[in-house]
Amino acid sequence: MPEKFCPLNLTPGELIEYTPEWNGERFPDGRPKVPDGILERMRHVTTTQAWGVLRGEGYAFQFEDGWQCTHPGLTLVGRALTAMYMPRRPAIRKIMEEKGARTGCIGDQISWPIDLLSPGDVYVADVYGKILDGPIIGDNLGMAIHARSGNGVVFDGSVRDLEGIEEIPDFPCYVRGWHPSYASPTIMLMGVNTAVRIGQATVMPGDVVLAKREGVVFVPPHLAEKVVKTSELISLRDMFGKQRLQEGRYTPGQIDDRWTDEIEIDFSRWLEDRIDQLPVPKEAIQELLKERTW
Repeated sequence: MPEKFCPLNLTPGELIEYTPEWNGERFPDGRPKVPDGILERMRHVTTTQAWGVLRGEGYAFQFEDGWQCTHPGLTLVGRALTAMYMPRRPAIRKIMEEKGARTGCIGDQISWPIDLLSPGDVYVADVYGKILDGPIIGDNLGMAIHARSGNGVVFDGSVRDLEGIEEIPDFPCYVRGWHPSYASPTIMLMGVNTAVRIGQATVMPGDVVLAKREGVVFVPPHLAEKVVKTSELISLRDMFGKQRLQEGRYTPGQIDDRWTDEIEIDFSRWLEDRIDQLPVPKEAIQELLKERTW
C-alpha cells in the first residue's frame, strides 16, 4: 500500500513534523510507535488519572464520552490508526476510487484502512456520529480488523451485525450505536493516517487509545509514559496510605495532607520491602525509587 493514497493523508514526513515531541520509534507510515510495555501498563490507568495528566500538560480536548460498547467491561488500549469519512459527493468519490485502483487498494473504500492495520493498532474512525447508514463494519470486517490488529475499534458512528460482532472475543467496539443499514453508499473515505475529530477530541495517528466505561482518552504519544508513571505512583501511594491508616500509624489528616519527609521516607522503604508483591512492574518501581529523593 503506498504511503499516500488519499488527498488528506499525512505523509510520513508530515506525521513526523506534526508530532515533534515524540523521539521514539515510528512505523514506516510515520506514526509514533509507543512501546508495547507502556501499552500494557496503560490498561491499569484510570480515565480520571489519564485526563488529569493531559489537562495539566495543556491537552484539554483528548476525552470523549457518550459511547456504547459491544463488549461491556473490556478495556481497549492501542495505537490509533485514523480514518476520516465524509458525506458522499459523487464526483469526489469517483476520483478517490480511481486513485485507489491505481495505487493497489482492493475492494470498497471502507476496507482500505483495515489493510493498513498492524498488531496493537486501534482503528479510530470519524464517521461524524452517523447511525442510520453509518455502519462501516459488520461481523466479517470486524473479524478482519481483529485478525490484523488483535484489537477493537473506536468509531464515531455505528456498526452492524451486532450479534456476530459480540461473538468475536476481545473485540470491544466503542461506537455511537448499531444499525442494520450499510454505510458505503452514503459516505466517502477522505483520509487515512490524518488528524481527525472524534466528538470534542482531536486525535492524531499514533495516539494511545484508552477506552473504558467512562469514555475514551486519546493520549499523545510523548505523554504516554508520563500518564502511566503518574497513575502507578498514585495507585502505590493509595495502597500505602490505606495500609498505614488501617494500622493506625498515621491519622487521616496526615495522609490526606501534603506528606512530611518522615512519611515520604516510610513510603520509599515500604516500596523496597514489597517490590516483588506490588501490582506494578518491579522495573517500574526500581525506576521510581531512583527518582525519589527520600
